[in-house]
Amino acid sequence: MNKLLKTLLATTLITGSALSLAPGKAYAAELLKIGVSFQEMNNPYFVTMKDALQDAAKSIGATLIISDAHHDVSKQVSDIEDMVQQGAQIVLINPTDSAGVASIVKTVHDKNIPIVSVDAQANGPIDAFVGSKNYDAGFKACTYLGQTITKGDVGIIDGIPVVPILERVKGCKAALAKFPGIKIVSTQNGKQERDQALTVAENMLQANPDMKGIFSVNDNGSLGVLSAIDSSGHDVKLVSVDGAPEAIKAIAKPGSHFIGTAAQFPRQQIRLALAMALAKYWGAVPPATVPVDVELVDANGAKTFSW
Repeated sequence: MNKLLKTLLATTLITGSALSLAPGKAYAAELLKIGVSFQEMNNPYFVTMKDALQDAAKSIGATLIISDAHHDVSKQVSDIEDMVQQGAQIVLINPTDSAGVASIVKTVHDKNIPIVSVDAQANGPIDAFVGSKNYDAGFKACTYLGQTITKGDVGIIDGIPVVPILERVKGCKAALAKFPGIKIVSTQNGKQERDQALTVAENMLQANPDMKGIFSVNDNGSLGVLSAIDSSGHDVKLVSVDGAPEAIKAIAKPGSHFIGTAAQFPRQQIRLALAMALAKYWGAVPPATVPVDVELVDANGAKTFSW
C-alpha cells in the first residue's frame, strides 16, 4: 500500500467517511487484527466509542478483539496479553488506571505493536494519546455552575485515578476559585458509577444541608447524583462532563437541577485513535497527543445536542 493511500485511509477514519476505491486492491487484502481494551462498557459513552470503532474497522476490513476491564487493572492487563497472543497488530487502550497499565504498555511496545491510549492517558511508551481537553471540561462546567449559583457550598463527586478525572477536578476547582462566595466543602469518590454516586451524594447532602451545587466528573455518575438531589428536596444545581444521551435529556427537562454538562465527542476520539495507530503501523510517526475540544451544553443546547 503506497503512502498516499495510507494517508487517505487514515483521514477517512478521522472524518468517519468511507473510501470509494475499487475492491481487490492491496489495501483490501491487508486484514488487520485490532485489540481494544475499554475500562468499562457499562456506560453509553464507551458503547458509542465501540460502535464508531466497529464502523471504522468495517470500512477497512479489519477485525476487532474488544474487552471490558470492568475497572479492574489486573483484568485489563490480562485482556491485553490475550490480545497479543491472538495476533493483535494494533492495540487501543482506554486505561482503567493510568499508572497500573504501564507494564503492559511496555510489553506491547517492545513487541513493536503500535499502542495508542484513548480518552485516558496510559503511562509507559504509548505511541499517541487521543483525548478530550479534560481540564477545560471541568473548568467550563464549574464556571457555569459558579455563574448560576454565585455563592454557597459546593461538593465534588470524583472518580477513578486516571489523568482525565484528575484534570476535570483540577479545572473545576480553578473555575470555582474565581467566585469568592463559593466554598468547596466536600470531595467524595463516586467511582463514576450511578449507584455508587447516588449513595455518596446522599451522604454528602445529609452532611452538608446548605449545599448549593455539585460537580460530578461524568454523566453516568451524575444521574445517580441527580436522583439524590431530587429526593433530598433541596435546590442543588448539578453540572457534569460527557454529553451522554440520558444526561442531555435530564438537562433539557424544565426545572431540572441538572443544569449543564461539558460534552465530549467519543466518536471523534476513537476514530482519531485508530488513525494514529494506523499511521504508526504504516511507518509514520503520529503526534504524541491529539487533544479534542469539549462543548458546554445547557438546557438550550440540550434541545439539539447528540453524540
